Amino acid sequence: MSDPSIFEWPIRVYYEDTDAGGIVFYANYLKFFERARTEWLRACGIDQQRVAESDGIVFVVRRTAVEYASPARLDDVVRVVSRIDRLGRASVDFHQEAWRGDVLLASGDIRVASVDRASIRPAGIPEAVIDALKRGPHAARTT
Repeated sequence: MSDPSIFEWPIRVYYEDTDAGGIVFYANYLKFFERARTEWLRACGIDQQRVAESDGIVFVVRRTAVEYASPARLDDVVRVVSRIDRLGRASVDFHQEAWRGDVLLASGDIRVASVDRASIRPAGIPEAVIDALKRGPHAARTT
């Protein structure tokens, strides 16, 4: 992959992801996007549980907007491509796309907010997390 700010994660479509017609249920794309963001954080060296315990910060989805272009089906391998569009003090805007080969299946814009674990009120993203996100997942893999 040539752009270090883009992260890709493959996901296999299982029976539980589909509706009675064998097509991925629309809401499951949000699950696919969530899995890819979680793996992105891991690839950046960010352990969400450790951040929650040491900094008292958790990440919650604040907003989503998803467009559906083509269906995925049982046993497809869906490649979720993710990038950060905006990194703020207390939130991150992600753009994510689900692809089967060269066919776009769905695209979404997701805002993830940083909140205090106890009060669930907005809180700044810890500097170490911001630094890791700026470095990106590929920098973390090579160190």
